[in-house]
Amino acid sequence: MIFYILYMIGQALAVTFPLKFSYRVAVIMAQIHYRLGRKERKAVTENLKTILGKSSEGDELKRTAKDVFRNFAKYLVDFFRFSRMTPLYVKEFIKLEGLSNIEDALKHGKGVITLSAHLGNWELGAFVLGTLGYPINAVVLTHRHVKINDFFKAQRSMGKVRSIEFGASLRGCYKALKNNELLALLGDRDFSNSGLPMIFCGKPVVSMPKGPAALSYRTGAAIVPSFITRNDDDTFTFAFEKPIFPDAAVDEESAIKGIMERYLPIIESYVKRYPGQWYVFRNFWNPSHEELHTNTVI
Repeated sequence: MIFYILYMIGQALAVTFPLKFSYRVAVIMAQIHYRLGRKERKAVTENLKTILGKSSEGDELKRTAKDVFRNFAKYLVDFFRFSRMTPLYVKEFIKLEGLSNIEDALKHGKGVITLSAHLGNWELGAFVLGTLGYPINAVVLTHRHVKINDFFKAQRSMGKVRSIEFGASLRGCYKALKNNELLALLGDRDFSNSGLPMIFCGKPVVSMPKGPAALSYRTGAAIVPSFITRNDDDTFTFAFEKPIFPDAAVDEESAIKGIMERYLPIIESYVKRYPGQWYVFRNFWNPSHEELHTNTVI
């Protein structure tokens, strides 16, 4: 319940005060989190060693680790402020690149999987697509606290995003794609513990989610890797990569792995380009047994 109270306080502050002031407060809180959150700080640092290829003593590594905490705090401010975001905000603060790739994929009539990662502000990305008039559905984790879960669903609905809760999501996913709608998925964390071992940033990962690839193969829906990242002036760039279409001529197992081998390098390229905006507060490449079986975003 304490987290629910903190979320309510955070939202009240974010919608009451100007955006820049809210960001400043969030950054101060992030600095405290960085100093006191030894476990999270260590995990982020270990992850960045692989991404940056730097030693733990490097200034760049330490600076980037702090950026992860700061940008995540700003991400929360943006999420809390959805009620204040208008089409005018989207027009002024969001630069769209490659939106035609979504349009081209939709022309096939089988829906589109917009695939992203825990990078930048994926929640804002879904909000933007809904604001632009695209029918958007997002598979989301169900929080164990009902009030927090309801709060997150309410925030997403402000951007006309329909939440499909993880665990009972398959039917909703098929329905969305059958209706030629957008389905937002994240491809960098396996919360089902049923993914495939893959190589990411040059190192093996125990399990990467295969759901996006499986849905693409079984429905014929194209995957459009989509990433919304923060710029230095706190505007955003929302980039849409070329569609990845499934090959129906091969067997399912081979097709799923093949699709993953096509989109994972794209996710990897964005993680390497924006390491300070990849919000994974656990050891990604060497998780503990507890981390492997904990369904938390961070």
